[in-house]
Amino acid sequence: MSTKLAGVVSSAAELPAARRVVVKIGSSSLTTVDEGVSIEALNRLVDACQQLRHGGTEVVLVSSGAIAAGLAPLSLLSRPTDLAAQQAAAAVGQGVLLAHYTQGFARHGAAVAQVLLTVEDLIRRSTYINALRSLEKLLALGAVPVINENDAVATAEIRFGDNDRLAALTANLLHADALVMLSDVEALFDGPPSEGGKPLAEVRSETDLQGVSLGPRGRAGVGTGGMVTKVEAARIVTAHGIPAMLTSAENAPRLLSGEQVGTFFHPRGRRRGARTAWLAHLASTKGRIVVDEGAARAVGQRRRSLLAAGITAIEGDFDAGDVVEIADAEGTVHARGVTGYSAEELPQIMGRSTAQLAAELGPDYERAVVHTDDMARVRST
Repeated sequence: MSTKLAGVVSSAAELPAARRVVVKIGSSSLTTVDEGVSIEALNRLVDACQQLRHGGTEVVLVSSGAIAAGLAPLSLLSRPTDLAAQQAAAAVGQGVLLAHYTQGFARHGAAVAQVLLTVEDLIRRSTYINALRSLEKLLALGAVPVINENDAVATAEIRFGDNDRLAALTANLLHADALVMLSDVEALFDGPPSEGGKPLAEVRSETDLQGVSLGPRGRAGVGTGGMVTKVEAARIVTAHGIPAMLTSAENAPRLLSGEQVGTFFHPRGRRRGARTAWLAHLASTKGRIVVDEGAARAVGQRRRSLLAAGITAIEGDFDAGDVVEIADAEGTVHARGVTGYSAEELPQIMGRSTAQLAAELGPDYERAVVHTDDMARVRST
């Protein structure tokens, strides 16, 4: 277990002093359609991570490449588009990929643990607590967790999700000091390099991203992500107090040793967990609860739970347990959260105090509509 204290990493030079770092690598940096896993590229990554670990930093790998690693063994000439074939490739490729990681870290006397997750595992309270405990114990025992999406059984995650998002949620879950994203490009460019685009050394706010052209999927044709998902991942972690760094896999030894390469995304918010990050940035909302001015202040400024008394209107059709927006009369969204009531139930209780509800409808109604623990503030009011 690392004896370093968690702290803000304000530049790449401070990375070797970090207590815990999440490193994400994309499929196109590890694999090709023709040859499968590149042992050279994988060992270069392993050696760079091990250098960081020698200094006392805990490293968690989020590795893409399972589907791509399964293409060659199954004689598939390209990444399949149908879900069943993707799952089959992932089922074969996960074992291949882990075997190479196990051999690579064994050269340094380090144990490797495979952890297969989906985004949903990090947003449900019971499963994300279990995931946290498992990962914390693995790190305490000196193992290197290698995390991947559970593509062999996942559905929407394969079609719409990406390991960049999973890496961001993992970094929040583990309260990491930094998220490092390794790709097939050396930095975030302000435009296509072939058209004179220049690399951005730092991103401090959304203003720095204005006018930046974000390209599509990786050049190798084996990944699903691209610069769009990497910038989204950076937004997620920086909004929750964690810096993000982006560079090429070839530059990993330089970046992890503290050299200023690639793009550094500065943290902007305070540290919060994976579930809050999901609510704030990724959750699909099913409706909206409109509140009065006092409730908007209570939710947005004082971080209080939303009570029925402050609700003025309901929009959309949602059930208890769905994610909803909490907005004022002008339409400004102050928070997103998991509602404890359905859209059908709320009209009979909105505008009424908790005491009134308990007296007239029973003690079961003496509870918040959206509890503060199930809420993410998305705007300072």
